[in-house]
Order: sequence, then C-alpha cells, then structure tokens
Amino acid sequence: MVTRKSITGRFGSAAAGILFATAGMTLAARQRRLEKARLHERRLELEELAIRRESLRHQQRMHWELLARAIDDPSLAEVIDAYDKSIPAERRRQFFYANAWYVYLFHTHRMGLLDREELYRHLREFFQSPIFREYWQASEHMRDSLNQTSEEAQLGHMVDRLVRDLDEADTEEWWVVGNPPAG
Repeated sequence: MVTRKSITGRFGSAAAGILFATAGMTLAARQRRLEKARLHERRLELEELAIRRESLRHQQRMHWELLARAIDDPSLAEVIDAYDKSIPAERRRQFFYANAWYVYLFHTHRMGLLDREELYRHLREFFQSPIFREYWQASEHMRDSLNQTSEEAQLGHMVDRLVRDLDEADTEEWWVVGNPPAG
C-alpha cells in the first residue's frame, strides 16, 4: 500500500502541475488578448483624433477663404456683416481680418498647438492694436449668443478679463499684464 500511495501521490502532483501550467497559459493568453484589444482601441482613438484635427484644419482653411472673399468684395461682406452699420465699411473689413486672426488662434489652440498660456500671450500682443480692441468690442453681441459652457465662450471670457486687465494696467510693459491661465 505504501507503494500504491506513493505512485498515486506522484501522479496527483504531476496532474496538479499540468493543471497549474494550463491555467497559467490560459491566463497569459487572456492577457495577450486584452492587451491586443487595448492597442486596437488606442489605434482607433488616435485615428479619430487625426480625423478631427484634419477636419479642424479644413474648417479653418474654409473660414479664411470665405473671410478673404468678404474682405476683397464688399458685396460679399454684406452677407455676413453683423456689425453696426454706422461703422465705416473699411473698418468692418478690418474687423473681418481681425476675426480671421482670432479664429486662427482659437483653432490653433483647439488643435493643441498652443496651450492656454501661449494663446493668452499671443492675444495680449494682438490687443495692443486699437483696431483689434475695437473689433472685440464690436463683436460682443456675437459672443453673447454662444453657449456659455462652450470652449469658445470660455475663451471669450478669458479674453474679456485680459482686455480689462490691459485697460486697468498702470504700466507701459503690456507683456506682463494679466495672469495667463495655466496649461
């Protein structure tokens, strides 16, 4: 009987070893499948991001082309001109150009090419221009129509604070005025 127990014990140990090895291989195979699925999902996310960025670039190009036509042809400008008609036509054309720059910076930020702090610095420089400031004031009613939780509206509020800070600054060193937002 001792011999029989010994043999059964040895086979039992071998069977248990095979069982653990099989379970280990199954676990490893499952982990490989999960990792493969995660990589596939990440690839899809990156493809979606690339498509979104390309769409934003296309939208920005179209915006510029349409504005350029309006700037060049006053009869086309009338189609999109929502500025006060008491503002001279030449100034309204300059507002279209200022808008093109603002939208360019906005989209550059949205695409991740400028963080908020860099965007703030660029805008602080643009707002040294009296025409750009006049454009910002004249387009206030357009920004008021935005969904206040949108990224564009949030950015508009940041710019409003920047303009207020510039107006209230008691220094000629405009490049240090205001507190750029982090990130």
